[in-house]
Amino acid sequence: MRALYLLAAYLAAPLHAALLAWRSRHDRSQWRRFGERLGLGAAVPGRPVWIHAASVGEVQVAAVLVNGLRERFPATPVLVTAFTPTGIGRAQALSPPVTTRCLPYDLPGSARRFLDRVQPRLAIMLETELWPTLYLQCRRKGVPLVIASARLSARSARRYRLLGTLVREALAMVTVAAQSEADAERFVSIGAAGDRMHVTGNLKFDFSPPPDIDARGQRLRARYGADRPLWVAGSTHEGEEQAVLTAHRRVRELHPRALLVLAPRHPNRFAEVAALLGAQGIAFIRHSQPAAARTAGSAEVLLLDTLGELLDFYAAADAAFVGGSLVPVGGHNLLEPASLGVPILSGPHQSNGAEIARLLTERGGAVIVHSAAELAARLSTWLSDAGERERIGALGRAAVEENRGALERLLRLIEPMMSPRA
Repeated sequence: MRALYLLAAYLAAPLHAALLAWRSRHDRSQWRRFGERLGLGAAVPGRPVWIHAASVGEVQVAAVLVNGLRERFPATPVLVTAFTPTGIGRAQALSPPVTTRCLPYDLPGSARRFLDRVQPRLAIMLETELWPTLYLQCRRKGVPLVIASARLSARSARRYRLLGTLVREALAMVTVAAQSEADAERFVSIGAAGDRMHVTGNLKFDFSPPPDIDARGQRLRARYGADRPLWVAGSTHEGEEQAVLTAHRRVRELHPRALLVLAPRHPNRFAEVAALLGAQGIAFIRHSQPAAARTAGSAEVLLLDTLGELLDFYAAADAAFVGGSLVPVGGHNLLEPASLGVPILSGPHQSNGAEIARLLTERGGAVIVHSAAELAARLSTWLSDAGERERIGALGRAAVEENRGALERLLRLIEPMMSPRA
């Protein structure tokens, strides 16, 4: 099985490199750090804690952990890796700043070179990141490895079980800090050691908005129309924007001045979504344009085509729709708008955060919708009733506050591993 996996990895690496080269025709960041994928790059001094966050969503979780590590172990440097260029971009924007690298390919040479240059005292993989070769190299070099805020769906568990001994060997010496008992059981079922299994909770609940987030939201609201109903459709995917735009047209029948802030999940789709808006004859502006605020009054849609500002727009919004959920992507982070007291709508596809979606809907802080018509109906009601919006938002915020604590439990778990003697 290992030989087959390595064969597949050796075949996949040049294909991925070719894809990056093709994309770099329009976005140089796709290729700029390619050497790091081969394990090259400058040494990282100080034996850092290495955190791996696959992409943008996991980088948001990494931000929580970085802040906790800075407070508990202030003298220890932190390295954050990601696999996607977008994830690397978000990692570079973390505050306090961290060293960043692209995750190397899961090949023996790339993994060895990476670990030799980084020499981490501890490796922390976030959520569901299983890299058999890299895990084996960590074990051989004596690097303690933790999967933090670990989650594993039943479907993913079935797939991993098909890999048999490959996954069992990779997980043999790994400590798992699972989000829930169900996640812990599924990790054990694919080969994780029961005596290294812990249930610490979901780090996303420990996310704290910046202290000035309300002021940032108010500035955006004043910039784009303080007296207009404003709702955000965040992290949308292909096939989802059409439903959102259909809902917005219906919302404007009752609220003709309503403004939609449309935030596609991936930057490489900004131009595509702009073309969709233009083709449908929708009056829109792009947030990246310097003159956007001057023409906002006549716009139906504001296209959020920058990175790192979605949270600010959630703070400015009357209501939020969180995407990746009307299409079978698995949903995105509901806790950001919930932590701000913003009432939430989302679709039925929530496999990436099923427990969070269940909690927020049961507590009344979020509502699941299944179509553009349902989305429009609920939004129209909420935009007509400020008291109802405030009530629902308060329920969501309370649910977040009551479930904090995963960060402290994780820090206590890893503290013995931080010693050089570990």
